[in-house]
Amino acid sequence: MIYRTHNLGELRIENVGEIVTLSGWVDTKRDLGGLTFVDLRDREGKTQIVFDIDYTNKEVVELAQKLKNETVIRVVGEVKERASKNPNLPTGSIEIFVKEMEILNPCDVLPFQISGIEDNLSENIRLTYRYLDIRRPKMINNLKMRHRMIMSIGNYMDKAGFLDVDTPVLTKSTPEGARDFLVPSRINGGTFYALPQSPQLFKQLLMIGGVEKYFQIAKCFRDEDLRADRQPEFTQLDIEMSFVEKEDVMNEIEGLAKYVFKNVTGEEANYTFERMPHREAMDRFGSDKPDIRFGVELKDLSEILKNTEFKAFSSTIENGGIIKALAAPNCAEKFSRKVIAEYEEYLKVYFGAKGLAYIKLGKDEISSPIAKFLKEDEIKAIIEKTEAKAGDVIFIVADKKKVVNAALGALRLKIGKDLNLINKDEFKFLWVVDFPMFEYDEEEQRYKAEHHPFTSIKKEDLDKFLAGQTEDIRTNTYDLVLNGSEIGGGSIRIYNPEIQAMVFERLGFSIEEAKERFGFFLEAFRYGAPPHGGLAFGIDRWLMVMLKEESIRDVIPFPKTNKGQCLMTEAPNTVDKKQLEELFIKSTFEEK
Repeated sequence: MIYRTHNLGELRIENVGEIVTLSGWVDTKRDLGGLTFVDLRDREGKTQIVFDIDYTNKEVVELAQKLKNETVIRVVGEVKERASKNPNLPTGSIEIFVKEMEILNPCDVLPFQISGIEDNLSENIRLTYRYLDIRRPKMINNLKMRHRMIMSIGNYMDKAGFLDVDTPVLTKSTPEGARDFLVPSRINGGTFYALPQSPQLFKQLLMIGGVEKYFQIAKCFRDEDLRADRQPEFTQLDIEMSFVEKEDVMNEIEGLAKYVFKNVTGEEANYTFERMPHREAMDRFGSDKPDIRFGVELKDLSEILKNTEFKAFSSTIENGGIIKALAAPNCAEKFSRKVIAEYEEYLKVYFGAKGLAYIKLGKDEISSPIAKFLKEDEIKAIIEKTEAKAGDVIFIVADKKKVVNAALGALRLKIGKDLNLINKDEFKFLWVVDFPMFEYDEEEQRYKAEHHPFTSIKKEDLDKFLAGQTEDIRTNTYDLVLNGSEIGGGSIRIYNPEIQAMVFERLGFSIEEAKERFGFFLEAFRYGAPPHGGLAFGIDRWLMVMLKEESIRDVIPFPKTNKGQCLMTEAPNTVDKKQLEELFIKSTFEEK
């Protein structure tokens, strides 16, 4: 049996007169008695087919009148020119007058309508019936773009001389960063594999092995809190190169990014990507992944207010904190006390800010709950520093540096969206470079690696590090940001075993702990490791930004929910007691 001679997005006016065979899903049906119109759909599009009592066998017409949406059918018919053409459909100039029809598979009552429903559909329903959700034109298009993206990557990397090498999925747990997903070993009772958070160690070992140029589209796993742009399992483009410095890697990656971007969006990014030091990004935008499509930058008021009589501000500075502000444009009349209170609550709940002060600049007067605590020259200096104008609202946060940057950085993005300051049709790439080597974790009372512990230190700061300094040590790092989302990050790696050992020591690992966790890796560096560096792209997040989707789940075929659940397969689920016994595991979980 021939199921199709053409797909349903293919036929044009040039095909008029041909006898064709088509197969697909019934998208919509319009019954006009002796004349029934059906839009037949497949992956490539839709074609109108016609059941005409004057052309088609009566039994076939009657069968067509009973068709339900999403029934799978096969038809044979003649291509004719359409009397009332549809300019919005590529096949809108023709229609198929059916001679034969076969129902390949009927459709039961649908949990939701496939055609015409785009925005008001519950995500939980969509994910429960993901195989139906994928039939929607938007979703099938997203999967096509995902395919195009991955093919573009492969073509570019092959031409650039990279080898596609796969790395293990069952590996050793080397705790740093997020929690590992652990897999118990039946053969070696009481021991566990870990699913890789990234192929980081293996790609560096491949450089030691002489591969020189490596890439891989890798599955990665992180047991961490989820959000709209994060999944427990995700797809990563992993890249590593030998005998390179930072400029070599960044130039190669920039070329790749432009090539993939054009293939997916059809647009050109024909400019050199701006580079911004990490310190500047945090100072100006409160974020290491700033959206540079709009302004509203943060301004430091600490110097202006260090001697203020307003205790809430002066005590913050005395205790080592900072004060920053931003000016939201032309919103003094829009932002009521209720709106500002909602902003304040948002910053308190999600970023730990103690409060949100504000100054409204009206046409003729200034209004602010804190105005009575500030001198006139202090208010004037704040307005000058923030470059605020009549009609603007100045928002101020005083707290620890980390809290201030996180809170105002988030508020900046919220204001950008609420005031429509962001051009959604614009794409802006940005390199954020020179991240600090260490960040202090106040909860654990120790230093952690800002990127990861294998990141090399800038030559300008290496002597300070060797002399024992930990703060303000910069690294040869580079994150690629697109429209406020980090789509890729990387660094030049440490290849000197002595410096690597010192980094582990500074992170609080004893020699024994370092050997226990990374012994095989450190051993490899004794046998001639070349200078090397690389980068990893988050495929899902990058595609999400390019397709202007709000959620990463809309570009992944079968994603998990924010609770890490697959609603379709009902995973994770409980397993038989026998399975646990074979793995030498006993569950201590008690449902609350």
